[in-house]
Amino acid sequence: QAVQARSALAAPAGGGKTDTALTMARVLADGGQILVIDTERDSASLYADLFDFDSLPWEPPFDPRELASAVVEAGEKYAVVIVDSLSHFWMGEGGTLSVVDAAGARAKGNSYAGWKEGTPAQNDMIEGLLRTRAHVIATMRSKSEYVLEQGSNGKTVPRRIGMAPVQRDGIEFEFTVTAELDYEHNIIVDKTRCHLLAGRMFSGPKAEEMTLLLKGWL
Repeated sequence: QAVQARSALAAPAGGGKTDTALTMARVLADGGQILVIDTERDSASLYADLFDFDSLPWEPPFDPRELASAVVEAGEKYAVVIVDSLSHFWMGEGGTLSVVDAAGARAKGNSYAGWKEGTPAQNDMIEGLLRTRAHVIATMRSKSEYVLEQGSNGKTVPRRIGMAPVQRDGIEFEFTVTAELDYEHNIIVDKTRCHLLAGRMFSGPKAEEMTLLLKGWL
């Protein structure tokens, strides 16, 4: 029995996360059912004419512990579960950061007490994503990271050094493959355990080719 895919796609707004996730899901599902857990105001429904999937619109609160339960339960019926997007369960209303803030406030501003509750909530979410019987594809919003450097004219100027997913640091190591999408919808494989994909870039139309390689390796 093949192991299940655990994939993450990070991109800025308009980078093609949902379309790419659905393309990947169609390959991985192999005729099975696909569920999209949609935190983006039911935006996945805009692709209903191109893909066959069920949608579960998710309104706040974005409690990571509830997501864990939903993903595990969905894995009993669906071949692939897409979480679009995982970023809401970090910084959205009721997400991990909200859990930390609320717990810290109850402890009179003690941030340690806040993370004492927030970290297990985050870990429960990760455990659910890893434990479900379905393939998982999680999308994440990304933001540009900059460093300040001295330019040739002696003035300090910002230089972009890359994109950072909006989720807890290090979450990319939990997935079988983590990829970034740029504004041209190129898929740049960042971190992966699949040697067939390591260091490669696929144009948006080749998302299916990339997923077939991943599926065969699994």
